[in-house]
Amino acid sequence: MAKCECCGKSMSFGIKVSHSHRRSNRTWKPNIKKVKAIVDGSPKRIYVCTRCLRSGKVERA
Repeated sequence: MAKCECCGKSMSFGIKVSHSHRRSNRTWKPNIKKVKAIVDGSPKRIYVCTRCLRSGKVERA
């Protein structure tokens, strides 16, 4: 569910490296908010990342 409906940003994967250099998998999740936005002229609840909210790609209702 961690996916922005505006830009499509989703989880990214990488490797966590400890001090002793043991490696394990980890994920980075985008900062997703459920907002009421104007979509096709009518208000609708969508999941949007905070980067899209801050840049003005989404018009809030």
